[in-house]
Amino acid sequence: MQSNVPSIPASLTLPTRRFSTFQIVCSVLFVLTFLGSYKLAQVKPLLLFETEGRRNIWKFVTGMFPPDLSWNFLSLLGRPILETIQISLMGTFIAVVIGFPIGLLATSSLTFKGILHERELAGSRPRAILHKGSYLLARAILSLFRTIPEFVWAFMFVRAVGLGPFPGVLAIAISYSGMLGKVYSEILEHVNPGPLEALQATGASRLTILLYGLLPQSLPNLVSYTLYRWECAIRASAILGFVGAGGLGQQIEISMRMFNFNQVTTLVAILFVMVAGVDALSARVRSAILGRSSV
Repeated sequence: MQSNVPSIPASLTLPTRRFSTFQIVCSVLFVLTFLGSYKLAQVKPLLLFETEGRRNIWKFVTGMFPPDLSWNFLSLLGRPILETIQISLMGTFIAVVIGFPIGLLATSSLTFKGILHERELAGSRPRAILHKGSYLLARAILSLFRTIPEFVWAFMFVRAVGLGPFPGVLAIAISYSGMLGKVYSEILEHVNPGPLEALQATGASRLTILLYGLLPQSLPNLVSYTLYRWECAIRASAILGFVGAGGLGQQIEISMRMFNFNQVTTLVAILFVMVAGVDALSARVRSAILGRSSV
């Protein structure tokens, strides 16, 4: 007896998904690592709701309000606010000065890969090794700079040059140069190679290709990330004050040590206004650059 049920075409059947051994092993390792981290990190959210936790939180919250807006306290904040801005601005500037050229060396399409180097490195193995070596050295330097947190850099520079805003500037400059250089190299590596090839075909020099082919495409992203790092530097400069690197952070540390939590509220509010102001300025600059580049 012949069945009248039509058969389903093979093209309409759902494919059976099979997980590879690598995916299964990675999934199991992730779950085990997560569970182990939960235990080893001693994550105990209920501690916040126990008697001692509630009492300490209530003491802290009630001490924060109302904020200290007295003239005696506010008159002391002019110098720390100015120091915080100066630390973040100078630290970011020096980080760009250090990170940008190293980021260029850490860009594979500018150092040893792609059409810009095919003819130059094709018949010269020593030169190819030299270019690849400079690329690896630049990547290693950037990795070293960003491996050590700015807080640790500040701690070392305070021991080297003493207390004040200068250790904070150096800490942000070194740490952020590693971050900026890495992101700069990634941005430059992912630009459209067409204009670069067209410039090279006309006999343009490497510097001309960089100035007229590479930077115009990547400039909005470069500026956007640099301004974001400046915003981060304002927050970082406040933290660096806890090790004596000046700025608002030093005043926050003093107020916390004296249990003047209402002063901490005022300082955090000032820091919020500063970060929001930098964010608004960054948005205006980004929109101006994007509007100009789209013309």
